[in-house]
Amino acid sequence: MPHPTNTTSASAQATTPNTGFLRAYRRRVRGWILLLLCGMYFITYVDRVNISTAAPFIRHDLHLSNTQLGLVLSAFAIPYAFFQIFGGLLADRFGPRKLLFIVGIVWALATACTGFATGLASLFAARLALGFGEGASFPGATQAMSRWLPADQRGFGQGITHAFARLGNAVAPLAVAAIIAAFDWRMSFWLLGAVSLIWAVAWILSYRDRPADHPRITEAELSELDARQRADERPPIPWPALLRRILPVTAVDFAYGWMLWVYLTWIPSFFSESYDLKLKTFALFSTLVLLAGVVGDTVGGLLSDHLLRRTGSLRIARRLVLVGGLLGSFVFILPTLFVHQLGLVTVCLALAFFFLELTNPVLWSIPMDIAPEHAGTAGGLMNTGFGLAGIASPAIFGLLVDQTRSWVVPFAVSAGLLLVGGIIASRIDPDKKLPVPAEAA
Repeated sequence: MPHPTNTTSASAQATTPNTGFLRAYRRRVRGWILLLLCGMYFITYVDRVNISTAAPFIRHDLHLSNTQLGLVLSAFAIPYAFFQIFGGLLADRFGPRKLLFIVGIVWALATACTGFATGLASLFAARLALGFGEGASFPGATQAMSRWLPADQRGFGQGITHAFARLGNAVAPLAVAAIIAAFDWRMSFWLLGAVSLIWAVAWILSYRDRPADHPRITEAELSELDARQRADERPPIPWPALLRRILPVTAVDFAYGWMLWVYLTWIPSFFSESYDLKLKTFALFSTLVLLAGVVGDTVGGLLSDHLLRRTGSLRIARRLVLVGGLLGSFVFILPTLFVHQLGLVTVCLALAFFFLELTNPVLWSIPMDIAPEHAGTAGGLMNTGFGLAGIASPAIFGLLVDQTRSWVVPFAVSAGLLLVGGIIASRIDPDKKLPVPAEAA
């Protein structure tokens, strides 16, 4: 069957009059779809970090050593990293509707089972299952956005969903601590598992892989999508071309992910050990720093889409924000190597995180730009860099702290990776899309 031509290019979409940002989502089906995805990103990031807050209670109740607890904390990242590509392939093959429902059930059960753990083996298995479930989630969500969002709204889509992820990072410690105080650590996992299950049911009832199949979509909203999005045809994956386009983005995502995992795993300890702060105080400083990422994700997506509408060039819209964010984060990390004043260091870390998160929606938009028909696979390839960083960054950063007895060297290494990532990002060109296979032309 002939593959439909792309009658509305990214450039053409970008130069259409902007009829109003809110109007693009108000009373539109895609607004509800995007809200569901925001909920998924929020829940999955609470799932990832809630165990950190509960860790002291888990260690005491299950009689775990620090080494055993470290093994449990690393269990999530291993399947998460290596399930990215396979999860993306499943999203492209079977569609995000079925995939995200199934993996939503998996991570809901894995979260709840964490609350039933009786020892190291059961706790490790639950976290391992969570990594498998969430490993396919973001590639699946990227495929969903590729099907439902016009090209000049994909940056915003990725930005607002990841802003909810960062919000999950920021509120999880306070929410989990409150549940533990009112009940116990097990209840925090059972409640979150129930919330995850509710989300999975809402998703399967509300989402459709083909926008035209949704009972509430209008012709006006459908006309805003290009021909390939409406047709939902999936040509064979041109693997050599896809790898050439995506692997540089994977390398940049590794640099981004390295620094993000530093923030998620080591910033609380940095404040505690460097400034001898009490629990509530260093938790507050950590939350303030992480909240800067909520703003960064939102601004990064909006800014990139604005540049796309103004210039019609994906290369300019994505590359400027990507390079600027990485270099901005590099610049604001540097003062932390030389100054010790708490207020100044906090501001610099927050600004560095803001600039770092400017890049996140752009990184996730590029797979949709380059390979819209294979956005799940392309997103999985890209996010493998983040997963590998999740395995390496926390361990190596901690090793450097122990070996040097200083925070300077690990922060310097992390900043250096941002600089390398910025250099690689300056060569990325999303305007160069995957070729349409000859048999589909």
